[in-house]
Amino acid sequence: MNITTLRSDHIYKRVAEAAPEDKVELFRNELLAPYMKQWTIQQIPFRAEQANGFDVLTMNNMMHRSPDQITTQIAAEIELISSDRFWLECEHAVKTSLGLFAENGVQLRESDYLFTIQLGNPESRALVINEGYSGFGGIPGFITCTLLPNAYTIPRMKAALAHECNHNVRYQFIQWDHTVNLGELIVSEGLAENYATLLFGEEYLGPWVTKTSGDTLNNRIKPVLREKLQVTGFDQFAPYLYGDELAELQGFKPVNMPYSAGYACGYHLIQYYLRKTGQSIYEATITPAHQILYEVKGFWDEETTIRS
Repeated sequence: MNITTLRSDHIYKRVAEAAPEDKVELFRNELLAPYMKQWTIQQIPFRAEQANGFDVLTMNNMMHRSPDQITTQIAAEIELISSDRFWLECEHAVKTSLGLFAENGVQLRESDYLFTIQLGNPESRALVINEGYSGFGGIPGFITCTLLPNAYTIPRMKAALAHECNHNVRYQFIQWDHTVNLGELIVSEGLAENYATLLFGEEYLGPWVTKTSGDTLNNRIKPVLREKLQVTGFDQFAPYLYGDELAELQGFKPVNMPYSAGYACGYHLIQYYLRKTGQSIYEATITPAHQILYEVKGFWDEETTIRS
């Protein structure tokens, strides 16, 4: 297994010192180009065919620092993610998160992995709602985490990376296509967050779970989501997964769901599944959602107790 660390801090420093007219191409070529295979799979153009068209840079700027924002004025921000210790801890988190699957009988289909940590855009409402950090690991071989660097988010990068590594492993075995439904996403997010807390402790449980009370989960979320598990189409299931505010930020119609409803539901659903079946998180990660959902029929009627 080969893990490549893309030191974004080095790139940010070069972009910060570059002339304004050079920033965009320097940023695109050094930070975005290494993810070319991911962009191709996601069908996101590396360069827009028309001026102001949608491409990887447009995608980047939605939640991350854009090249024009990367100046010497944010030197202190860049410095917060510039220590060798920080990057070694991140690399260790990735190596451990992926390596444990092989140690527990899951032979990974990908041998090469690339990861980085990007600076978030402080003006991104979606990032602020998520308490300043997020991630993406759904394309096998590629992992990215995003943060507004501070004393709260920096220690959480190891758990965030474990969460994304779990996605990265799952989608080496589970096919993602137009038929993917809400049930798969609830299961997937539940697996990822349970994996992160298994490795690094429940104190790193994400706000996408901790902000949901037992009353909200049992009386508002579960009765709705149990009837929507077969919903397909990102625009259709996104509001149930992310909640109304995040869905509206993406241009989707609200459905009266609270913040990260599907994430919170998934976390507790997978805990129920693991207790009921005795299956390990490693086996569960590569188990099809329909099998997991079949085993947890009792979850929907049982009142979930959330430890404070």
